[in-house]
Amino acid sequence: MAKKTTKASAITTVLIVILVVVVAFSGFKIIDSVLKNQKTSVGTTSSHKTVTVDGVDYFPRQDITVLMLMGIDERGEVKASESYTNTGEADMVALAVFDEIDKSYSVLTLNRDTMMDIGVLGLGGNPAGTIFAQLALAHTYGSGLEDSCENTVRTVSDFLSGLTVDYYLSMNMDAIAILNDAVGGVAVNVVDDFSQIDSTIPMGEVTLNGEQALVYVHTRKDVSDQMNISRMDRHKEYMENFVTAFSEKVKESDTFILKTYEKVAPYIVSDCSFNSLSAMLNRYADYELREIVTPDGENKLTDKYMEFYVDEEALDELILKMFYTKK
Repeated sequence: MAKKTTKASAITTVLIVILVVVVAFSGFKIIDSVLKNQKTSVGTTSSHKTVTVDGVDYFPRQDITVLMLMGIDERGEVKASESYTNTGEADMVALAVFDEIDKSYSVLTLNRDTMMDIGVLGLGGNPAGTIFAQLALAHTYGSGLEDSCENTVRTVSDFLSGLTVDYYLSMNMDAIAILNDAVGGVAVNVVDDFSQIDSTIPMGEVTLNGEQALVYVHTRKDVSDQMNISRMDRHKEYMENFVTAFSEKVKESDTFILKTYEKVAPYIVSDCSFNSLSAMLNRYADYELREIVTPDGENKLTDKYMEFYVDEEALDELILKMFYTKK
């Protein structure tokens, strides 16, 4: 099995989901314009096929917008590599699915260790087939900018039966501390022992500063069972509490969101401009969060890597539920 070397302590960043969720919760009103009704996708393999399950026909929903979110395991501001490969693994991949019928949205998070066919870019950045490897590695093909994001989008689209991804946004991990400190710290209930990693993070109720937050959301080596699934549980709690803190800041200042975005903008790669992203989130500002879901599956530890194999039957049911409707 051809795979690139993964780091001993992989870094998963929940900050992208946080950014989208908190802005949607906040009633963000930066500009008055809204997106055009016509969507544009980013090189995904759009599936318009009707599928039949137990004698019932389903077809892809046309009343949802899908924003793909990536947290990249890289320090510092985003910059292009000098070749068509890079070291930035996509340690967090999630899909924010906005439902225009019931005015809600869901977040589908994918385990970064999920084994799947990922796209490979060869000389000149051209597609050069696929390899079976962890999802996180899809972003390492390309310069680390738009081409890497689009390669990850295509990989996830194929994995989810040709789902159309309308937009994408990625962010490097250093923005976690910036976002955390912008809201004055995030309170969490620490149930895992971090003493071997950071002695300043005790068990129990803690308000994390920026550097502590980075440790809290990214570390899995020497913490709990060291599994990515356990780390994702911490992400969910952190995200929910961040929403509360962020919302309070928004109430205090009309310029808070704009100033915060300006701080993290150098860490972002997206096919949306700030105004376009703001317009989209403005459009969905009153939508309610329905659920945050993760496909079921099984972890397997090889001699070097942690691998996650999704439950194919459960995944098919999830795809049908989130992205299809009865004909």
